[in-house]
Amino acid sequence: MAKSRPVAGPGSATIATIADEVGVSTATVSKVLNGRSDVAPETRARVEASLERHRYRRRPRRQPADLAQIDVVFHEFDSAWAMEIIRGVEAVTAPAKVDVILSQLGGAHRPPPQWLEGVLLRRPLGVLLVLCNLTEPQRQQLRRRSIPFVVVDTDSATSAAVPTVGSNNWNGGLMATRHLLELGHRRIAIISGPEDVLCSRARAAGFRFAHDEAGVPVDPELVRYGSFYLDAGYQHGLELLARPDRPTAIFAGSDLQAMGVLRAARQLGLDVPGDLSVIGYDNLPMTAWIGPALTTVNQPLRDMAGTATQMLLDLAQGNDLATSRIDFVTELVVRESTAPPRRH
Repeated sequence: MAKSRPVAGPGSATIATIADEVGVSTATVSKVLNGRSDVAPETRARVEASLERHRYRRRPRRQPADLAQIDVVFHEFDSAWAMEIIRGVEAVTAPAKVDVILSQLGGAHRPPPQWLEGVLLRRPLGVLLVLCNLTEPQRQQLRRRSIPFVVVDTDSATSAAVPTVGSNNWNGGLMATRHLLELGHRRIAIISGPEDVLCSRARAAGFRFAHDEAGVPVDPELVRYGSFYLDAGYQHGLELLARPDRPTAIFAGSDLQAMGVLRAARQLGLDVPGDLSVIGYDNLPMTAWIGPALTTVNQPLRDMAGTATQMLLDLAQGNDLATSRIDFVTELVVRESTAPPRRH
């Protein structure tokens, strides 16, 4: 009968300890640590369980100063919204002489296995995730390699175990809708972002609450979920504004969707704000210059990104964070695209 071996204390296990316990080679354990895909699922599960049991952490490898880099991962970055995030990151990394590697997930909100394999091979100082997050096994693999991660999620609902910078989306939706109700609008539509994204649902929840407190019913036909991008605002805008009982105001859920709504309104011969009031979200720099200048909810994207980046660099240096969750305040910026509804 095989002799049972004493379990090493937390954090004291080596790759050889893990290999010996599981009955595999040290090369197999290294492949699991590196996120390699050429390991049988059952073997991977046994190695992962042993790593977790021993709370295995690889010692951080100091990168030469001229090679210091972080990975910034977007769900998508082909927009002015993403550029604001990148500018906020750059404001912190440039003075620190840290390079930035950008990647995007094509709209997905969870990185695929091959992404993790590349990160583990590069060994960056840390990973900043924007509107996307990791699975628990992916988090464990980064922790074992002592690669910290921080999330910019804007949804105010990420686990407290994940260092996160967000903003109060529920309050943003509430303020935007209150403004329209106070102007006298009673048929208000919302085009939020993807329904499976928490910040989209939070903005819609604020929209509903504002109606409830004003005693104004919400027409379910006027509640839409888009993608946060121009085409969604345009398509939903056309559909909503072609209705015989069209809304007199639209809370577009993002500045880009608001610009799509403005185009739809022009195409249908509607005046903004005379025939239709429109509110965006984010306060991108361009919104002050389009015609009419857009009323929007200010979400300080550059400050959020800069704060998240500094948190990541602090973690990479082995410093503890004062808090794992920072929520920025959202504010309504009133411009020219909202006005009381015309009386007929």
